[in-house]
Amino acid sequence: MEEKSIGKEILEWVYCIVIAIVIVILIKSFIGVPTVVKQSSMYPTLVQNERLWLNKWGATFNKMPKRGDIITFEAPTKREIDENHADYEHPVAVYEYTPNNVFSKFTYYTLEIGKVSYIKRVIGLPGDHVQIKNGDVYVNDEKLEEKYLQDFVKTYDLGGKYVDIVVPNDTVYVLGDNRGESVDSRRFGCIPIEKIESKAVFRFWPINKMGGIYKDVR
Repeated sequence: MEEKSIGKEILEWVYCIVIAIVIVILIKSFIGVPTVVKQSSMYPTLVQNERLWLNKWGATFNKMPKRGDIITFEAPTKREIDENHADYEHPVAVYEYTPNNVFSKFTYYTLEIGKVSYIKRVIGLPGDHVQIKNGDVYVNDEKLEEKYLQDFVKTYDLGGKYVDIVVPNDTVYVLGDNRGESVDSRRFGCIPIEKIESKAVFRFWPINKMGGIYKDVR
C-alpha cells in the first residue's frame, strides 16, 4: 500500500508539472511574455536592459498592427539586400529557414531556440507609399511627424535599397528609432504579417519609467 501511495504521489506531481508547462507554453505563445531590451536600435524610446511586456494576442490571429506600434518579429534571413537581389515590385524581407518537422517547429517557434527577433516601429501599412528623403520620412507624400525621435535625428537611407516603395499587401514597413544604427526595412524590406510575434505594450522596469510605451506618430 505504501509503495502504491508513493507511486500515486509521484504520478500526481508529474501531472501537475506537465499541466504547469502546458499553461506556461499557452500563455507564452498566445497571450504575452516579458522580455529584456538587448539592442540599441530603438533608443531613446527603449534602452538596453529595460524590461517590457509583449502582447502576443494580436499576432496570434495575424491582426494588422497600427502605425506607430512597436513590434517584435522574426529576423529576416538576409539583413541587407544588395542591388542585384532587390525586388522593387515586391520589396519583402527574405525568410529562407523553414523547420521541416513537428519537433523542430516546436523548438523554433514555441521555445524559440535558435530564433532571432528584432524590435522596431511600424511606419508603413499595406498600400502606403513610403519615402526616405532629405533626412525625413514621408508616407503618401506627407512628412511623418515623429515626436519620439531625438530632435537632432535625421533619417537617411544608410545604403538601403528600399527607401522609396509601396508597402505590399499583408506586410508592414518598420524602422528603428535610432535611425543611424538600426538595421530595418530600408535594408531588408517589409515584414510579412505572419512573421510578427508581438507588440510591446508596457515597460515594467526600471520602476521610474514604468508605464505604456510612447508611440505618437502622425
